[in-house]
Amino acid sequence: MKKVGLFYGSDGGATQDIAQRIASAVGDCEVFDVSSCKKEDLDSFENLILATPTYGSGDLQDDWDSFISGLNDDAFANKTIALVGLGDQEIYSDTFCNGIAAIYQKVSKKGKVIGQTSTDGYTFDDSQAVVDGKFVGLIIDEVNQEDLSAQRIQAWVEAIKPSFA
Repeated sequence: MKKVGLFYGSDGGATQDIAQRIASAVGDCEVFDVSSCKKEDLDSFENLILATPTYGSGDLQDDWDSFISGLNDDAFANKTIALVGLGDQEIYSDTFCNGIAAIYQKVSKKGKVIGQTSTDGYTFDDSQAVVDGKFVGLIIDEVNQEDLSAQRIQAWVEAIKPSFA
């Protein structure tokens, strides 16, 4: 497996914690906070994991919004990309994990997105993170289903590792 670059944005620390847990499960993985990284950091990896929470009414986290808006679509060309979204399916049931959808729309134009997951086990009204009946990546709800996070991370990492060969 080639080394993986894991890029995350986090205000409250939950996404940073999940990113560290995923990096540990992946193994050969370097972790970056998008608030302090450059495009060149992204360029040095063929395999990426991009993690973001969703804020407000389905908004992308601010550091991610600033970082990704400065990148053109070619930044993700020839890259294998797995996505991770954090959200609260009870309070924000109508915009659950929409933040990850904004990243997906950008990276899926030229990159190969892997790691789609089932919506089974989640209760929400609407999510832009659902494409063709599946989430576009790993979805974590640390507020309401924290007890399922470790199991979801482990199963997802095992599923994506072969694609990072």
